[in-house]
Amino acid sequence: MSLKLGVNIDHIATLRQARRAPYPDPLDAAAVCLSTGADFIVVHLRKDQRHIQEKDVARLCKVFPGKIHLECSYSEQMEKAALKYKPHSVCIVPEEPGEVTTTGGLKFSPKTNSRLMKMIANLHKKHILVSLFVSPVAADIRTAAKLGADIVELCTRDYSEATSSKQAQKLLQELALAGLLANELGLEVHAGHGLDYHNVLAVADLGGISCMNIGFAIITRSLFAGLPTAVNEMKGLL
Repeated sequence: MSLKLGVNIDHIATLRQARRAPYPDPLDAAAVCLSTGADFIVVHLRKDQRHIQEKDVARLCKVFPGKIHLECSYSEQMEKAALKYKPHSVCIVPEEPGEVTTTGGLKFSPKTNSRLMKMIANLHKKHILVSLFVSPVAADIRTAAKLGADIVELCTRDYSEATSSKQAQKLLQELALAGLLANELGLEVHAGHGLDYHNVLAVADLGGISCMNIGFAIITRSLFAGLPTAVNEMKGLL
């Protein structure tokens, strides 16, 4: 049985914002992805809205109900947007000023946990599934379960940046153990960050993971092969 594929279309919006043009439209990209193998569309609404805009989230959730997976921080501003547009699911991610991309899993602390628990409860009231983006370590998986998350997305950044086969195998083992623990705690398991056409198979073969969320590799592949082909090829690997 193949894994589900969430295609992150942030960088379609990055290209649009480079010229502040009305195109390429993320809505068009979402339609192509969903018609050629994607199970979900992933978008990250950042505080600075440097690529995906709030209006994009509004339109995507309206046109593709049940198919939008929104990534956002746990700020009150982002919580308000998520509650307003009601995506299928929300993945709460850490967000640091000036970062090029998300640098790792959430850093849990009593203050952060209190804020997360409140946001998770509010999203659940609107029947929105909640995922937490976490490092593949036991303590963080257990914290996610205690906070009431439905899903954990395991950060695969370290694995994707491994510089040797030995290091990659060690990191794969950590991902496997984290996934197993999450499943035992009743959590759905997703994986993402830095996955591409060359390294995704090893993660897919671990078992226990239900969905891969991949964006940059697919969008860059689409520049040369076209978006339908890029999505279909990734889905075929899963």
